[in-house]
Amino acid sequence: MDLALRMDWLEAGAAVNEEPVDLDVALVARARRGERDAFESLVRRHQRGLWRLVRRYVRADADASDVTQQAFVRAYRALDGFRGEASVKSWLYRIGINLALNHMRDRARERPTELDPEAISVGAVGASVLLAQEQQAALRAAVTALPPKQKMVLELRVYDELSFRDVAALCDCTENAAKVSFHFAVKRLRGLLGEEDGS
Repeated sequence: MDLALRMDWLEAGAAVNEEPVDLDVALVARARRGERDAFESLVRRHQRGLWRLVRRYVRADADASDVTQQAFVRAYRALDGFRGEASVKSWLYRIGINLALNHMRDRARERPTELDPEAISVGAVGASVLLAQEQQAALRAAVTALPPKQKMVLELRVYDELSFRDVAALCDCTENAAKVSFHFAVKRLRGLLGEEDGS
């Protein structure tokens, strides 16, 4: 274990033989002190997850990479403003979501026609593969049709496996409101996919 991280945990009140509660918080503390490698470690820990989150909104790999990079730049500049009220991951995701939504808004007038790479098939496929692809496409279309808040809550909970507490922090709502939004998103998805409510 890195000695500087261990010192941060000790300063935070952790016992000598206890593992720290949050490695990210220690990395933020080190980055605030100007340790560049600490912020680089934070980027490595969250880059893939943040990119996947952003990619669901911006829909193009290159744009997702740009927005993700912007999110980390913004986070670096705002390190002193991190209050620790939510997890570092939630804080980074909130920055990423805001930038992705801004990107979508700025590009709303641009509607380029692109082929979906998943729709391009090489070689023959069986009926079961085609059926699975159709079901996945129907699910993606149904998720896209959800109201923005429900879509965000559902994606953060299912795809990013965040707790309702973290989802609530990212969506600027209470934990109970996040649970309600999730419930209605699932119910609406079932309706859009033609499933019975109780199934």
